[in-house]
Amino acid sequence: MNIIDAHAHLWLRQEAEVNGMRIQALRNGQSLFMGEVRQMLPPFITDGRSTAEIFLSNMDYAQVSAAVITQEYIDGLQNGYLWEVQQRYPRRFLCCGMVDARAPGYLRHAEALLRQGFGAMKLPAGRLIMPDRRVRLTCPEMMQLFCLMEERDVLLSVDLADGAEQAPEMEEVVAEHPRLRIAIGHFGMVTRPGWQEQVKLARHPNVRIESGGITWLFNDEFYPFAGAVRAVKEAASLVGMEKLMWGSDYPRTMVAITYRMSYDFFLKTRLLTEEEKILFLGENARKFYRFEELVELPYIKNMLE
Repeated sequence: MNIIDAHAHLWLRQEAEVNGMRIQALRNGQSLFMGEVRQMLPPFITDGRSTAEIFLSNMDYAQVSAAVITQEYIDGLQNGYLWEVQQRYPRRFLCCGMVDARAPGYLRHAEALLRQGFGAMKLPAGRLIMPDRRVRLTCPEMMQLFCLMEERDVLLSVDLADGAEQAPEMEEVVAEHPRLRIAIGHFGMVTRPGWQEQVKLARHPNVRIESGGITWLFNDEFYPFAGAVRAVKEAASLVGMEKLMWGSDYPRTMVAITYRMSYDFFLKTRLLTEEEKILFLGENARKFYRFEELVELPYIKNMLE
């Protein structure tokens, strides 16, 4: 089967601010993260850079044909680097552009990114709920952005806040823009109460759910993440397996597991049929993100075999 990662991150320089607190790369994979030092990358990535070439090496070894590169405010805007990556590796990556929607006036920046040629845009919507204010997904400027994206057939990758808090707003967006392709990340923030309300949004024809970060959310139980497999089965009972896609949330999740481990527990489980595995791990993403001419990657035996 062809395996496609629907949620990964790349950056050359991690430097950002969220709710007045700094995020900045340090050394040996560590970052200053909102008041404390956290292991943001595997320790062997000593320069704090999550580059396309390192990721491609992981993808080739794990036999992952292609990946969607999303963005997050905790990394800072990476549009310049991701545009270069898109031009350099068009068969392997679909890179999302991103604007800072936490303050008004972002529509002009978004228009420039769309003119540049980005075929997808990322919105870390959960970050729009701030201690002192909230930017609603249905505000006039945001709806203008969604209208523009719908007209130009630009995909929206969005991470919603925990539970059902933003689900009614997203329901209104979907109703207003039925041709806007929408991928909801972090599997609806599974493990948080009310996550099923995000999944139910995929009952609309233009909405999908991707599992980026699912190993983070089930980190307490750890490999082989039986709870994550059961969550996929529950989501499939709500919207159908054809609406669900695998994502890794590389590289942050790689501090605990290898890249191949982020999906092989789905391959090994007996709770999913072979057809369901093919759909979830690649075929649904291939159709939804419109990947063509996927590379075929041979299996390379490692030194332990």
